[in-house]
Amino acid sequence: MRHHAAGRRAVLIASATLAAPRLASGQEAWPARPVRYINPYAAGGPTDTLSRQLCQKMADLSGQQFVVENRTGSGGIVGNQAIAQAAPDGYTLGLGGIATHAMAPTLYARIPFDPHRDFTFVSGMWQLPNLLVVNNDIPARSVPELIAHLKAHPGRYSYASAGSGTTLHISGELFKTMAGVDITHVPYRGSAAAYPDIIAGRVHMIFDNIPGALAQARQGRVRALGVTSAARSPVVPEVPAISETLAGFDMSSWTCLCGPAGIPRDVVARISDLARRALEAEDLKRQYLEQGATAWWTTPEQIADFRAAEERRLAPVIRASGARVD
Repeated sequence: MRHHAAGRRAVLIASATLAAPRLASGQEAWPARPVRYINPYAAGGPTDTLSRQLCQKMADLSGQQFVVENRTGSGGIVGNQAIAQAAPDGYTLGLGGIATHAMAPTLYARIPFDPHRDFTFVSGMWQLPNLLVVNNDIPARSVPELIAHLKAHPGRYSYASAGSGTTLHISGELFKTMAGVDITHVPYRGSAAAYPDIIAGRVHMIFDNIPGALAQARQGRVRALGVTSAARSPVVPEVPAISETLAGFDMSSWTCLCGPAGIPRDVVARISDLARRALEAEDLKRQYLEQGATAWWTTPEQIADFRAAEERRLAPVIRASGARVD
């Protein structure tokens, strides 16, 4: 009996020892329950679709649900405030990106979070460049020809955007600065609203997200001249990158997977590995390309450094655009 009792105690002690790390950190089994993913933009749009595809892939790989919650408002600020204020346990993650984490600090006099201090950055998620399309009557069939034409007619032409401070707007401002051309910004409530005027020639061009712009170009309503990413897009490889004419031009909409500051390092490593496996999956990469996006995994350190560099790079362009909101 004594031998049996001693053996039983040994098994219990061994079991407790094995369980101790999980109980001590509370995180060893991540994800041990459903994960909330906050998308700071509206349901049904490209950002929502891409987010849900990634969350579904991470759910398939991990065996836990990733529940998308659309928390909209103030151009993504409301949703990212919710991310920043969540418990740092790895069970609330969400979408950050160029608008909220690189442009907003310069664009707005006050935002309710600090992109540097208030977030744990896990990985990049995708990059989605814009496509420069012009009215068919403009006598330019390449970016160099367009620049030459605009320089010959300063102040005569205009470009549309989906609103002041959007990546569509800042793409135009970066183009103006780097090409040395004088074109007027005309903001609309969304890029779709601008196309009737672009097609009619009342406004002359737009730097729009690839899906919408490419659909218009393939129907012959506008002419595609260049993509705003650093290199050509695999979605439209026949269209040159603007950087082939203006070296260093790069204005892609990028997103990152982030959570509140203070998530334990071991949990960050687990989330990062899951994101890597999801973003490197061939079926997800194919789904992204169908929507003009490129799956984009990075290490936590790489995305944190990238975000900071983007804020520094875009700050003078935003200031020069006059888009700052006090």
